[in-house]
Amino acid sequence: MQEVSPLQKEREEYKVQVPFILQEVARLSPIFGEKTEAKGDVAEIATLFENTYGQPIVTLEPKEIMQSFALKVGVVFSGGQASGGHNVIAGLLDGLLSIHPESKLYGFLNGPSGIVENKTKEITPSVIETYRNQGGFDLIGSGRTKIETEEQLQSSLKTCQSLELDGIVIIGGDDSNTNAALLAEYLKKNECPTSVIGVPKTIDGDLRNEYIPISFGFDTACKTYSELIGNIARDSLSAKKYYHFIRLMGRSASHIALECSIATHPNYTLIGEEVSFQKKTIMQIAQDLANMIEQRAQIDKNYGVVLIPEGLIEFIPEMKVLISSLNNLLAKDSTHSQKIENMEKADEKIQYVASLLENECKKTFASLPFSIQTQLLLDRDPHGNVQVSLIETEKLLIEMVKSELSKRKNNGTYKGSFKVLSHFFGYEGRAAMPSNFDATYCYNHGLIAASLICSKLTGYMTCLDKIQMPIKHWEAKGIPITMLMNMETRHGKQKPVIQKALVDLNSPIFKEWKKESIQWILNDYYRYPGPIQYFGKEDVVGSLPFTISR
Repeated sequence: MQEVSPLQKEREEYKVQVPFILQEVARLSPIFGEKTEAKGDVAEIATLFENTYGQPIVTLEPKEIMQSFALKVGVVFSGGQASGGHNVIAGLLDGLLSIHPESKLYGFLNGPSGIVENKTKEITPSVIETYRNQGGFDLIGSGRTKIETEEQLQSSLKTCQSLELDGIVIIGGDDSNTNAALLAEYLKKNECPTSVIGVPKTIDGDLRNEYIPISFGFDTACKTYSELIGNIARDSLSAKKYYHFIRLMGRSASHIALECSIATHPNYTLIGEEVSFQKKTIMQIAQDLANMIEQRAQIDKNYGVVLIPEGLIEFIPEMKVLISSLNNLLAKDSTHSQKIENMEKADEKIQYVASLLENECKKTFASLPFSIQTQLLLDRDPHGNVQVSLIETEKLLIEMVKSELSKRKNNGTYKGSFKVLSHFFGYEGRAAMPSNFDATYCYNHGLIAASLICSKLTGYMTCLDKIQMPIKHWEAKGIPITMLMNMETRHGKQKPVIQKALVDLNSPIFKEWKKESIQWILNDYYRYPGPIQYFGKEDVVGSLPFTISR
């Protein structure tokens, strides 16, 4: 049987567009702007990054003389998959070879642990060829190891020295780019000439600011989820007997939920940031949903589609306080955490934790179904926090809505039927074949990374600006990672991290969505995006995410 699909083969041949400024990487030179400051906790960040703090934003501009010296560079995938990662590597390799044909690129295997353990694979033009415009991170694998201990940093330094690296490119999200900044600081402190450059990757879309319009992978993930949501909406409209509660990825921000809502017009979409602003309790949310279901039943519509962001539970004030308390109580290596690990029965763990909580948190915890209580006590994430992605928020809301509707039925105010199905869309969107936008966006980030390393800059993140304009007019920049940071509590300790970008409730796109979506509650104005298109009219194949195109 044929191992490679016709579409895979066709995508290998696809040639991405390159803006004017990046068509001759060897001629690029950084133009330095003003010095920068951290997003918050300036004094603390400046102290922690005394060798790399305050660097200026750089804009890449062409110069007359071409750079011409061979470079040795390492590249690593850090964290979860996001479509387009292989194109970052392709752009990086093409950029390095355009600077000098004898440049070499090494891929660190299975994530940052590959740097620590010096496990590499040389990436040549023949190696990358079949990975161009493909999904996943399988060329070199990925991992979630954090390079933060003295031992890990020392091992990374030795790797840079033994390979004589001019640079390392870390392709990752906010935590991975924080790691890139820490490594850049450590190497510079120890007089190692290896540059460290980050590339903004996360499907959640929460790594964005006034300079970085979007992280790569967001567009493909949202288009993938939107196809599925559109399919479900049409099925719901056809069968006319089921509600579908769909939870979408996005732990710390609701960008995916908002983007998919604009793309598909579901009956109801919860936006975590709005819930937080309105200070809604989980019971109020359930009542809002019950109101919608009751109103639709009155016009003989016992079906519909509801979108729920993965991180909703952390935006609900009462739940946010509870989760914060649990994170502090059960921080890694804490006495309470160790006791919990030694308990075999879930109810024993729940009783023990409940005894530690203060009044309001105890009430909130006690009000939750047993299954949700258990999920709150599951294994922590690498930062020692509750793994929100494991909390089945959609099922919690379903149970609460069922209870509320049952009361209304007994009171005679609700006479409908509530049959419901739950869904979680997560991994389906992480490794998909990248959209034309993500394929192009990623490739050009790779070119920028090559240029920043050639210019011996370190502690920077690649940036493409003006992406709402035609590709030929995109601008190439480098952003100091420290300017994106503040201090947050991780494992019960204050640590420097990149500040996550939340949905802006005052943005024009949110206000427009809010106004339009009111009509979707009772009217079935479902929109069907269909699968990602790679060939055809530009408005079909080259569209930007809605949330950054206006």
